[in-house]
Amino acid sequence: MRELTFGFSPCPNDTFAFHALVHGLVDAPFRVRPVMLDIEELNRRAHEGAFDLTKLSVGAFAAVAGRYRLLPSGAALGHGVGPLVVARVAAPLADAVGGRVAIPGRETTAFRLLGLAAPALGEIVEMRYDRILGAVSRGEVDAGLIIHESRFTYQDHGLVKIVDLGDWWEGDTGLPVPLAGICARADLDPAVADAAARAIRESVAYAFAHPEASRTYVRAHSQEMSDEVCDAHIRLYVNAHSLDIGDDGLKAIQRLAGTALA
Repeated sequence: MRELTFGFSPCPNDTFAFHALVHGLVDAPFRVRPVMLDIEELNRRAHEGAFDLTKLSVGAFAAVAGRYRLLPSGAALGHGVGPLVVARVAAPLADAVGGRVAIPGRETTAFRLLGLAAPALGEIVEMRYDRILGAVSRGEVDAGLIIHESRFTYQDHGLVKIVDLGDWWEGDTGLPVPLAGICARADLDPAVADAAARAIRESVAYAFAHPEASRTYVRAHSQEMSDEVCDAHIRLYVNAHSLDIGDDGLKAIQRLAGTALA
């Protein structure tokens, strides 16, 4: 049986959604070999077409439009899921991001949204997403752009929310926040790509129907997250759009990225 490489993150939403596919619990005419990397690393690796299937930030879509095409299932988008800007003290957004700003990567959707909401940014400091809260708390940077589980834990670091960029996006567009999608390499046989889309949808559906089945797998890759944070993470980022992006989801992607990779 053919093997496809599948790049996705070790975050709870991905391990929850793709557990069934990785473990052969859904029908597929191929096996998958998972490669778990930080989302910005996945974005970078997409420039070389590293994986047959890969999760990509919508902010990276335009740069790799010739190499990948978007699949209709497995996406991370929705309402109330946006990245946050945090700092040690409350301030207007323009002031907060006028100094040193830590970001999780220049190709992330979070950075694209920040650039739209606050075009005049100060010094940009790229670092892995899970190091940003500590850097802000220690005063190494003035503000941080946070994603993933950090939105649930920033207050534990004594930080305050400056803005929810998802709220800003939804208020401006009325569309869901398009964070990331699952893409197939453009040179993959269309029949195989279609089969992958079906298998990913079935994997998400299996996760919804059997939410406890993936718990051990999720916990094995969730680092120091508590069960409560893992559960909140999954509830927020895995939703109906994960089964099917839908018309509103495609409109949101096209609005933000200018392409649907299709």
